[in-house]
Amino acid sequence: MKRFRRHGQESQRDRLKQELFQFNKTVEHGFPHQPSALGYSPSLQLLAIGTRSGAIKLYGAPGVEFMGLHDENAAVTQVHFLPHQVELVTLLDDNSLHMWTLKAQTGLSELLEIGRFTLTGPPGVTRVTAVLAHSSGELLLLGTEGGHVFIVEVPGFRELEERNISLDQVASSVPDDYIGRRNLEHVEALQENPVNPNQVVIGYGRGLMVIWDLEKQSAVQHIPATQQLESVWWTEDGDYLLSSHSDGSYCRWMVSGVDVNEEEEKSDIPYGHFPCKAISKIIQLPTEEGGGMPRASYGDRHCITVIHGKTHVALDFTSRIIDFFAIRDGPQHTGRQHTTTPGWPVIQTPYLVPLHSSAITCSHHVSAIPLKLWERVLAAGDLQSTHYSKKPWPITGGQNLAPDPPQRDLLLTGHEDGTVRFWDASGVCLYPMYKLSTAGVGCFDPYSDDPRLGVQKIHLCKYSGYLTVAGTAGQILMLELNDEAAEQTVEAKVVDLLQGQEGFRWKGHTQLDVREEPVLFPPGFQPFALVQCQPPAVVTALTLHSEWKLVAFGTSHGFGLYDYQQKNNVLIKCTLNPSDQLAMEGPLSRVKSIKKSLRQSFRRIRRSRVSLRKHHVTNSNKLQEANARLEAELAEMELAPVQRKIEARSSDDSFTGLVRTIYFADTFLSDSSHNTPSLWAGTNGGCVFAYMLRLPPVEHRAEEPVTAQPAKEIQLMHRAPVVGIVVLDGHGAPLPEPLEVAHDLARSPDMQGSHHLLVISEEQFKVFTVRRVGVSWFGSSRSEDYGESGLVVLTNQGDVHVVSLPNVKMQVHYPCVRREDVSGIASCVFTKHGQGFYLISPSEFERFSVSTRCVVEPRCLVEVPLHSSTQRRPQPDGASSAHRNARQDSEDAESAARRVMEHALLNDEKVLEEIQKSLEGDQTSILENNVKSAVA
Repeated sequence: MKRFRRHGQESQRDRLKQELFQFNKTVEHGFPHQPSALGYSPSLQLLAIGTRSGAIKLYGAPGVEFMGLHDENAAVTQVHFLPHQVELVTLLDDNSLHMWTLKAQTGLSELLEIGRFTLTGPPGVTRVTAVLAHSSGELLLLGTEGGHVFIVEVPGFRELEERNISLDQVASSVPDDYIGRRNLEHVEALQENPVNPNQVVIGYGRGLMVIWDLEKQSAVQHIPATQQLESVWWTEDGDYLLSSHSDGSYCRWMVSGVDVNEEEEKSDIPYGHFPCKAISKIIQLPTEEGGGMPRASYGDRHCITVIHGKTHVALDFTSRIIDFFAIRDGPQHTGRQHTTTPGWPVIQTPYLVPLHSSAITCSHHVSAIPLKLWERVLAAGDLQSTHYSKKPWPITGGQNLAPDPPQRDLLLTGHEDGTVRFWDASGVCLYPMYKLSTAGVGCFDPYSDDPRLGVQKIHLCKYSGYLTVAGTAGQILMLELNDEAAEQTVEAKVVDLLQGQEGFRWKGHTQLDVREEPVLFPPGFQPFALVQCQPPAVVTALTLHSEWKLVAFGTSHGFGLYDYQQKNNVLIKCTLNPSDQLAMEGPLSRVKSIKKSLRQSFRRIRRSRVSLRKHHVTNSNKLQEANARLEAELAEMELAPVQRKIEARSSDDSFTGLVRTIYFADTFLSDSSHNTPSLWAGTNGGCVFAYMLRLPPVEHRAEEPVTAQPAKEIQLMHRAPVVGIVVLDGHGAPLPEPLEVAHDLARSPDMQGSHHLLVISEEQFKVFTVRRVGVSWFGSSRSEDYGESGLVVLTNQGDVHVVSLPNVKMQVHYPCVRREDVSGIASCVFTKHGQGFYLISPSEFERFSVSTRCVVEPRCLVEVPLHSSTQRRPQPDGASSAHRNARQDSEDAESAARRVMEHALLNDEKVLEEIQKSLEGDQTSILENNVKSAVA
């Protein structure tokens, strides 16, 4: 009987786990890593970005996001939407074409791959170089490296061999004097005539452009440009073609239906007859004045040039331009097509924000931000955003059906350049709110790439508005939120963590110099105190207690406690092992040595390749040996996590004194009847230090100092690094955050029962290593009133585990981060409600959830544009207009008949009325007869 009862209890617990825990990767925040292709659908108002890793990402209105991943590990080279439909086609660099659709299921759309196609034939003949999605929505034209144009029916990817345009067909129609001088090369561009869908222009690499009639299957006009062709644009009225070329010129050609024998109508090199880079793409839009506005990618650097009459505007970018497109303000022919804002300001984007303007060095998440603090941070950020355009974000496709976020969440990222960026992480869009720069405190070049500025730890108190930021050179800044600009001097308080110990000499970087004169700080977070650790090593642990006005910090040499109200040092403790000389070198010297070693390795490879070329050695063995040497050297510096046995470590191991975690608690430290404020610190060598703190009454705080007294020192048997310390109250719940109870946002901790100390070391079950730890609240998906606290753990294998509290039992575990992704595992941060973020690239956060109740993910719908059902699409298939209309009517009738049969239980007349309302024009009577006969 006992066994059956126990089994029943376990089954009940399993059901409860399903209500509490569920793993989902929900959304990717940031800018896609290594973008390689760009697409845009004017009818859907959706933007598509393809990447070198084979990802395809779609963006519409804020909150409307989709992501797909090709099975092939190949770069996306082109993205094309089918006009007025919810399908798009991607071309990969392995020459495969893929069809995707936004399929609506249960009221939400999902991006699905529905087809794959590769042209058959020799690679030199069939490698696709240009793609045109025809306005009919039923044809793809594929220009190839061999100069042929293949025509494929979509969405089924059926090749229409009888309609293909071979190079021989084109060459036979080209004037002999042109063919005699050059071969045509590959198809560089394909464009459709905006006013005649039967005509397309085929642009060849050597410059020739041929206007081809799809219905008559013959050439209409030849445009014999002589410069290497880069791109072609057909003007909206169908009267002119624009071509851009590799010498930095663009030409304007009249489309007349007869061959152009004379020189082009207009040729222009925008920046004179100097050596110019190629114009890789050109487009022209009509303006209200009736003139032209060619836009061309051009310049010494990475530019887009906008030309309107005699006005030239060069938009200079810091990295290579993949592609660009123009978004129309209003209807097709009546909207204003040129900007009216002086200075061409940038429109602030609700997504695709570059998280990595400076490399991310740490992250900190704060849940449930009070409205007052939220508004003050937003106001400070608005003052930094005056250079943005007032226009709204113009890409508005799809419907965001996700509910409003239940709370306001902040994600703070620390960066290599000393900045801290505040992001609205409440919903699907990670939106920039405010940027804090810590560089102004120092007197050095703020534009330098000094690695000492790097932010390593951040802690924000959401109730008091106090913020502490710690950096690479042992600096800890205390900041408070001020709505007004203020000029003040920030004094540095030096903390000597070595405590005068003999025999140690710091060999690493020096500390940053602090300004001695007053500094004017803008509205926002302003520094009022600075602690400088000596030696100036990286700050490895940081925590803030705003109720006690204390900040605690640790480095590889020890830890300290600072009273930021009185600006006094309360406690300094050296944890450095006498045998640990590595801790005196500093991490930057090691980073430099790794970079130097890598540089030397690559130089050796380069020299070996050069020497091979010089001696015309065809044998590849030497090159393979050189590559093997490089791989061997990289293996020596391998940073990937390794599995290892749980075993006692020597106290002589390096960095045993490095402080990994630091924690404040009001608990029973001396006896079971008197609780007292306390400070706990855990080290890399498995040591836990506990100190009792004596806080004077509030009214005497200005006169009496805070004191700290040693209470306990615990040495873990296996000496594994301590990565987390948590005190649980009498109910087994984690102690509340500072000021949380005072603001009535948490119940007071149970001080009647005994408290539990939970120490999380790096060693975990089997041979895995704990890398990240956090305490989260998991609410039930079935009952609003039920929830549990759990310990969330990330291992060095990238797995997420949830452990129950206070009985410390494994509940669930899920694979989360790839075990080879060292930076992803190291960057992971957990939230208070069972979510997490980690870097999947230098520019993107992956968001995930382990909770059933707290899930932030895109929930959106994209519908087929109205155009496709109310307006007849041109179909260049050679059939007569009457035949096309009849075929369309027949298809519509069949569709309508199916609808009637599906609604057979309803009144037939009611269904007919519904159909009639949804149709326009002459189709109604035709369909009505067809439907009545179908019902009969």
